[in-house]
Amino acid sequence: MTETTTRTAPDSGTEVTLPVHSDLLRLATAGSVDDGKSTLVGRLLHDTKSVLADQLDAVHRASADRGLATPDLSLLVDGLRAEREQGITIDVAYRYFATPKRTFVLADTPGHVQYTRNTVTGASTAQLAVLLVDARKGVIEQTRRHAAVLALLGVPQLVLAVNKIDMVGFDEAVFTRIAAEFTEHARALGYRDDTVVTIPVSALLGDNVVERSANTPWYSGPSLLEHLESVPVAPDPHDAPFRMPVQYVIRPRTAEYPDYRGYAGQVAAGVVAEGDEVVVLPAGLRTRVSKVDSPDGARPRAAAGHSVTLLLADDVDISRGDLIAAADAPPRVTDELDATVCWLAEKPLNPGAKVLVKHGTRTVQAIVTELSARFDEQQLSSVDGPDSLQLNEIGRVRLRTAEPLPIDDYAASRRTGSFLVIDPADGTTLAAGLIGVPLAPLAAASE
Repeated sequence: MTETTTRTAPDSGTEVTLPVHSDLLRLATAGSVDDGKSTLVGRLLHDTKSVLADQLDAVHRASADRGLATPDLSLLVDGLRAEREQGITIDVAYRYFATPKRTFVLADTPGHVQYTRNTVTGASTAQLAVLLVDARKGVIEQTRRHAAVLALLGVPQLVLAVNKIDMVGFDEAVFTRIAAEFTEHARALGYRDDTVVTIPVSALLGDNVVERSANTPWYSGPSLLEHLESVPVAPDPHDAPFRMPVQYVIRPRTAEYPDYRGYAGQVAAGVVAEGDEVVVLPAGLRTRVSKVDSPDGARPRAAAGHSVTLLLADDVDISRGDLIAAADAPPRVTDELDATVCWLAEKPLNPGAKVLVKHGTRTVQAIVTELSARFDEQQLSSVDGPDSLQLNEIGRVRLRTAEPLPIDDYAASRRTGSFLVIDPADGTTLAAGLIGVPLAPLAAASE
């Protein structure tokens, strides 16, 4: 029997059972409109035999109805009606597939500039990003914007897929020019050469996607799938200090469990075990873990990504939104947030704006006290003291929250080092914020 593992799907929150191989790679795609992201993902799914027969039949029928001679593999990914009708990706589409060497969770993100917020969502948990460019167009403004966002989010590995290489006659000179230009830009963003790989591909025809292509004899590197199967990735941060935002307080109040009081949530970082000393924040109350419970019964320990219920030795006042953390390495508690944000709303951000900040499972009122800088992702420069932040702009802000929050730097813990800015009037998401991520390294890289 094949060993399996359970993972939480980012889009639905449901649990998905996947076969266990050597490890798991979380990756995201990005790129401009019509660069072929969905076709590339569809090709990966198709050529790794990760598509059900009825799905493939539906794609063949839909492609034939459109008068296409070959199946449009992008239909395997673009699930919304508007996406199919317009031929663009609007939402983040998550796909799960596996090869004998590795299991993959892939986020296909939109290319339209107005959907940059979805790119932030898809890349926020990625260990690797595949950034596509059209071989006929090369590196364009949206390519540089996405690369800056990926660098800001700390995505450690980049693949530049020079797609539609068949449309330029598999020209080595075209590929070499694009690869050199992008590598230089990636260096300026802080990427080392060994973390950036450039591959010539044709998503439509399959060249260098799963198998190496005879049409590019001048290219000696791996196919895209070969690279995805072999690229070294950092393991989940189990050695990071333990963090778990409380999602729900469980009190069955039944005859079988008259005194049961558990605190349910998903472990955001580190490992927790029975007997561990923990602190409940922001109150600062200390206690010990008396039991780690799960739907399958008690377990000795739980690591990042596991959803569990903790029972504590002392009867302490805990509610949804509190954070249970390692007592010997707690996060700092503050009502002042200095952070870098990616502004995702049509209306601009101005100093003095009243907003909501969602950090973990806690949502608090806040005010924007300062806009200190704006990042120009095209020139890799920082503009001090902007009057506002516009849609898709990245900037440095300071917020004061109505209640103190237990926070980490994003580099130490993505989950507790990030937050969302929400419009209190209608609940829409205004920005994604990263704590302790300065603009200076990105801007200084161009000097």
